[in-house]
Amino acid sequence: MDERRAIDAIDQAAMLAQVERWVAVNSGTRNVAGLNQIAAMLADEFAALPGAIEMIDPDPVETVDSGGQVRAIDHGRHLLLRVRPDAPVRMLFTGHMDTVYGEDHAFQTARYLPDGALNGPGAADMKGGLSVMLAALGAVEAAAIGDRFGYDVVINSDEETGSFASAQLIETMATGKVAAFTYEPALPDGTLAGARGGTGNFSIVVRGRSAHAGRNPEDGRNAIVAAADIALRLNAVKGPRLAVNPARIEGGGPNNVVPDHAVLRVNFRPHGADEIARARSQIDAIATEVAASHDVGVAVHGSFNRLPKPIDAGAAKLFALVQAVGGDLSIPIGWRDTGGVCDGNNIAAQGVPVIDTMGVRGGAIHSAEEYMIVDSLAERAALSAVAISRIVAQGGL
Repeated sequence: MDERRAIDAIDQAAMLAQVERWVAVNSGTRNVAGLNQIAAMLADEFAALPGAIEMIDPDPVETVDSGGQVRAIDHGRHLLLRVRPDAPVRMLFTGHMDTVYGEDHAFQTARYLPDGALNGPGAADMKGGLSVMLAALGAVEAAAIGDRFGYDVVINSDEETGSFASAQLIETMATGKVAAFTYEPALPDGTLAGARGGTGNFSIVVRGRSAHAGRNPEDGRNAIVAAADIALRLNAVKGPRLAVNPARIEGGGPNNVVPDHAVLRVNFRPHGADEIARARSQIDAIATEVAASHDVGVAVHGSFNRLPKPIDAGAAKLFALVQAVGGDLSIPIGWRDTGGVCDGNNIAAQGVPVIDTMGVRGGAIHSAEEYMIVDSLAERAALSAVAISRIVAQGGL
């Protein structure tokens, strides 16, 4: 491939206008109407690439409400684009259309900061990244690699809440790929995420017995106290390779009533499969022990939905290739381990080498200060386009 020809096809002004349009649409994970709107816009833009676009229905997902009841929750549909599925070298490209900013969040509009950065909801995470992905693939198509290169694009609607409605789609599309890029933002200086830990989120429902807090408290079974006991015991399980965060206890009622229900929300961050097994066994054991000692019912809901993502031999080759491309383009490329998780964890779990921070440079994500460095749009698109071309030229990694 003529790398210069590919780079010259990248139009940063058009990319920026694209990001401005996308950022103007609220697409918080629970805003299904907004997700439908942005999905339609993305489908129109990605139709510039060859292949067939499908809108994939989300998988069913349940949640535990504050009363301890399990109920279904709605999600938006996911975008799937398949290009040349029979090509000898096939890659996966993923991103997400949802943001953490709901319809009622104060952060809804974009503005330019004095240094020229774009401050806007989802500008970096990851509507800027989606523009980088599209521009890179468009540049590769313009350079006419031809039938040697095929790829799938997955843009899901629920990454910010764990990809429960899209995990199976991602895993299926990852099968058989030589490598994958995901377009989460890089750090402001361009540093990429290397190894990642895993994550698990649990809602532990405690059912006690109500009673008058003054007249006959001994007849009650305090669900809040039992939930607090579980939280303390789980907190003691943490270690150097397992972070445990009991984040919230919900439930109870008036001060003069022994609370008969509580929901404990807990997040785990394991750094190895052995820590997942240890944590799971501790969760079950502690639930059983507290149920017996407090004479309450305990039900555990949740899972470890993203496995740790190490830098294995395949990932090391992919990082080295991207670093070499960066050197040729005068773009310094480094990486460091992070405790955050993303769909890169899901892809790596399928044995596919992945770099999951190929998006724009930016920062302050998940806050009203989120920003995207505008000049990184064309820069990162060029990085992806050339990296893709070299993977194809050598027939894989």
